Amino acid sequence: MKVTVFFIFGVALLSLSCSRSNNLLLGEVEANVGAHKVQVTDCYRTSVPSPQQLQNLTDGKHVYQFTPCKDADVLIRGDELIVNGRTYGVIKETDAITVDHGKVLINEHEAAPTPVK
Repeated sequence: MKVTVFFIFGVALLSLSCSRSNNLLLGEVEANVGAHKVQVTDCYRTSVPSPQQLQNLTDGKHVYQFTPCKDADVLIRGDELIVNGRTYGVIKETDAITVDHGKVLINEHEAAPTPVK
């Protein structure tokens, strides 16, 4: 009887901590960052900080930062994608971005970091 009560309580607790933007059970978080849907996997947090809009670039383009976990820092600077300090090149206005166990995907295609000049 006690095991059943703990099981039901655990399932209820997990379902309360799962939402469209944060799925604690699967370790996935998702947010709209500007016009981009950004998803981060392997991120087990009960609450996720919202994306931040930073100061615009001098040409007026927007800058956003989303850091839902210690090891996932997504920066969108105008049309440039930077993840964990590595540049992944130019993205289009509504491209979907996924950070999946260290891999960066743009519209479900793996992206490679651009070499530092």
